[in-house]
Amino acid sequence: MHYIDGDTVGRNLGWQDIVEALRKMFAEGCEAPPRHHHGMDIPGQQQATLLLMPAWLPGKYVGLKQLNVYPDNSKRGLPTITGNYLLMDGTSGVPLISMDAGELTARRTAAASALAADYLSRKDAKKLLIVGSGRLAGYLGFAHGAVRDLEEIRIWARSPGKSRKITEEYQKAGITCSVSENLEKDASWADIISCATLSTEPLIKGKWLRPGVHVDLIGSFKPTMRESDDEVIVRSEVFVDTREGALAEAGDLLSPMEKKLFKAEDVVADLSELTRGAHPGRKTGEEITLFKSVGASLEDLAAAILCYENWRKS
Repeated sequence: MHYIDGDTVGRNLGWQDIVEALRKMFAEGCEAPPRHHHGMDIPGQQQATLLLMPAWLPGKYVGLKQLNVYPDNSKRGLPTITGNYLLMDGTSGVPLISMDAGELTARRTAAASALAADYLSRKDAKKLLIVGSGRLAGYLGFAHGAVRDLEEIRIWARSPGKSRKITEEYQKAGITCSVSENLEKDASWADIISCATLSTEPLIKGKWLRPGVHVDLIGSFKPTMRESDDEVIVRSEVFVDTREGALAEAGDLLSPMEKKLFKAEDVVADLSELTRGAHPGRKTGEEITLFKSVGASLEDLAAAILCYENWRKS
């Protein structure tokens, strides 16, 4: 059985292709049981997380992702997210290929945000603010650029050095990009705000948001994690990747729910409903839209199949 490393995964997952693969999978569906989510205590470190995420297309493919999330790895210059994805034949169960799950996860996560933005951001959105300094921050501009004609990107992070590094990578690719030195100012400037952090305290405040902005919250995946305050949720039309996942794990939604400021019924639609045309997405140019994702095994399976089939052709 072959193993595909991260660089090879990246070469076989073009941004437009992966957005379309996710669009098709969300519209058509697959079997995707609840993921296993285990906290792992480590002496002297923040708690790590072990994720096990299965999904399959009956008679075609079976996939299983094992993912490790170690928040303190960033202090060591190591990836926060590492792991492995195993893709198997759906008729026999025979393993077909193993691939780097960190790269797969980062690319499908950024592409899922871009897919949501295709339905929820204004068609004339041109200004993107990225909040965060991890691997995803370096991918979100390319992913959103696959669905919107972006003119400028700004990067905000707690570490100016890290935000400068990401900014330089975008600049090398010919993209107009600069470091954000004032989060409040640039949140009010942006057409799309994309947050990819492991924050446990709100970063984006509702009072900063101007009419027509699209807010993309993708970093937090536990009830204890938050990237927005309550007012962001209250002011927004809220969409999610999957209701089951977001309403069980997204602290950005669970906290205002506990305060009776938001209800499960207030979720307007999920990606399946958007891609099937059951909901049109953004309805006016003035409304504030918000997409909250915690990740879904459906996304991994779609990306892994695309990667495998492209790799076989190469």
